[in-house]
Amino acid sequence: MEKYSAYRDPGTGIQPFLSPVPPQGSESLATILRPGLYLLGTIRCILVLLLGLVYFIVVQTVCFLLSPLPFVYKPVTDVLTAVIARLSLLAVGIYWVPVEVVRRKKGRTSVKESWSPKPGDVIVSNWISWLEIAWLAFRFNPTFVLPVTAPIEITASQTPSSSRITPGRKTGTGSAAISPPLQNRAQTKRADVLGFTEVSLLRIISVCGHVPPYGSGTSSALRSFEDVLECAKKARRPIVLFPECTTSNARGLLRFANMFKGVPAPVKDFNVFLMCSRIDPPTALLPTLSLPIPSSHPSINPIPHILSISSSILPHALSIRLLAPSESPSSGTFLLNEVLSGSTFGEDVLSEVCATLISEIGRVKRTGMGWEDKAMFLDFYRGKS
Repeated sequence: MEKYSAYRDPGTGIQPFLSPVPPQGSESLATILRPGLYLLGTIRCILVLLLGLVYFIVVQTVCFLLSPLPFVYKPVTDVLTAVIARLSLLAVGIYWVPVEVVRRKKGRTSVKESWSPKPGDVIVSNWISWLEIAWLAFRFNPTFVLPVTAPIEITASQTPSSSRITPGRKTGTGSAAISPPLQNRAQTKRADVLGFTEVSLLRIISVCGHVPPYGSGTSSALRSFEDVLECAKKARRPIVLFPECTTSNARGLLRFANMFKGVPAPVKDFNVFLMCSRIDPPTALLPTLSLPIPSSHPSINPIPHILSISSSILPHALSIRLLAPSESPSSGTFLLNEVLSGSTFGEDVLSEVCATLISEIGRVKRTGMGWEDKAMFLDFYRGKS
């Protein structure tokens, strides 16, 4: 839509914040089946919510009593979390998640390498919705970490004015209605990452689509990155970081925040595991799996998204690509100049390396827009919708 063209990345032409829609002219069958699909979606959504309630009662409450006995607490919570997370994916129609370990060299061929993060290792991923979070919980039951960032101020110069957006020709495609983004608003700078906070599985699912500071409930304890690593080692879990700091619509990779300032590449103190989640474009019978725009009421997020993707009789396609550990930034054979060119790499070399490698293994273009741009987009979107 032309009124949001100011939030189209100027380098790639990608609009990474709007929810993808199916092609026009394919809605007839979906319209006929809509009443039955709504009923199916409601039943599935209730099942997912019941699984979430079971997780809260059993894993986060009852099993907490076992925390003084870590040799019992961890295996019990790992098994329960894996079962509930996998059942949740099944309930919404994700019956199988193809996982492929790939190399960036030799045409990104599949390889047989063990991809097994250990306690204190760091998993870095793109962020599309709550679905890859459920998959990570199923596979690794990790510690999820969110950044605590410096506040940003949304000014009039950074917000597009609708009066400056040219409607364009009535072509039906919207291509003529795209106005140059940089003429409508100022470019944004990266906000500083002040620290990190650990969040529960249910909490990180509830903030999907939101931007820092993610509302209330995430800043219980501000920790440095070193403290987070140490806590993860004690808890015997890997860490999951989403450097985009918010979700996209999977059409492009958002600009990474500077999460690893001061950490050199190659990394010596911990192992880095890179992954990229991928989804198919939506169709009339398969709504998008991405969740770029959160629910207007934070207390119900992401229930509308669960209801939407549950209202389909066809199986959804979610796939995971993992970078072979031998090519990770923590590998002993890693060479920085094979990934990044030039002599200057910005303030955060490791974040730049991770963004480049995730873009390559996922075959997704990088954009110059970050969570700061999305904060402005959501402010504009809610004011216009």
